[in-house]
Amino acid sequence: MIKVSVLYPNSENATFDMDYYRATHLPLVAELVGKALVSAHADLGLAGGAPGQSATYIAMGHLVFESVESFQQAFGPHQEVILADLVNFTNTQPSVQISEIKQ
Repeated sequence: MIKVSVLYPNSENATFDMDYYRATHLPLVAELVGKALVSAHADLGLAGGAPGQSATYIAMGHLVFESVESFQQAFGPHQEVILADLVNFTNTQPSVQISEIKQ
């Protein structure tokens, strides 16, 4: 299993609409990638590790797939539509990391 993490960096001017992300963006992604998606969830950044420190990321989205290949096959054809929706919930430029889930 792999996890695709989309990390939205925090800054003084960063905006993120978590309601839109959860109610519209994640369901859009799920519909487009179909059964290849095992699970999805979102995290809202609250704070950094030190008292009073801001969160490094304003939000994170996590998508779980069986393999990198299943992610690429499911996501690739819909990448343009999914990325075009970013302007509807954030003004940040996210980073993506693909990780192998170890249990």
